[in-house]
Amino acid sequence: MSSRVVVCSGCCCGRVEKGHNEVPVDGLNNAWEQHALENSVELMISGCLGPCKMNNVSVLVTDGDMLWLGGLGEESHYGALVEWAKEVARYGPSARLPEILAKKQFEPTNVKEEVLDSISNLLRIERG
Repeated sequence: MSSRVVVCSGCCCGRVEKGHNEVPVDGLNNAWEQHALENSVELMISGCLGPCKMNNVSVLVTDGDMLWLGGLGEESHYGALVEWAKEVARYGPSARLPEILAKKQFEPTNVKEEVLDSISNLLRIERG
């Protein structure tokens, strides 16, 4: 498995009491199961990824790349994550990112060092 979707559900992401939209963890897990994605695109629900000012952050990890997405506050954003994962399962990691997610890309700053180390380790494992 060379692709992963890492969804933050940490200190800020999904915290309604902080004014952020909920992260639909159960809905994502159900979608992964419903579409049998777990064998081709791993879904990882994580703690805080670090760039809290972006809130509701996800990282798409494919073939040595990390694509950061922030401000995923609508159900359609998470639906697009599922659609992207389905495309990756069908066509591989070069699958096109849905436009709704492309608009949410950002270059991370203030990422926790242990998060980068963890994701980098995943990339090294995949590269062998």
